[in-house]
Amino acid sequence: MMVSAALTVWKGLMVLPGSESPILVVLRGSVQLAFHRGDLFLTNLREDPIRAGEIVVFKIEGRDIPIVHRVIKVHEKDNEDIKFLTKGDNNEVDDRGLYKEGQNWLEKKDVVGRARGFLPYVGMVTIIMNDYPKFKFALLAIMGTYVLLKRES
Repeated sequence: MMVSAALTVWKGLMVLPGSESPILVVLRGSVQLAFHRGDLFLTNLREDPIRAGEIVVFKIEGRDIPIVHRVIKVHEKDNEDIKFLTKGDNNEVDDRGLYKEGQNWLEKKDVVGRARGFLPYVGMVTIIMNDYPKFKFALLAIMGTYVLLKRES
């Protein structure tokens, strides 16, 4: 029941802001100037044109986890074809090394969200569970035991 409720909430969060990734946790320090590791932030997908300076969430073909970085350059053509380049605020170089082989620019189809707001360090629980799998299993065991014991009362 808890899993069903969590999935329902997640799917609802995907529909409301119109984003495939409505809630993300900063896992690395590459956007350290704007966000810190463990910050949880909300995204949505707007139809407005993407502009330099904006923080976007994008997915690269072949990678499961979305990346959150700032747009540093926008390349617009007359036919409304927009390409852009991203970079983590704390990185020395742009993200071309992260893109799939032969790809030098991102396109609008690669964007799955845009940063809208954030809650500092709320996502540290996610990082702890990823970094320490034993903690995750212990937490799941405690929750499962609680559900079983609560049912009997």
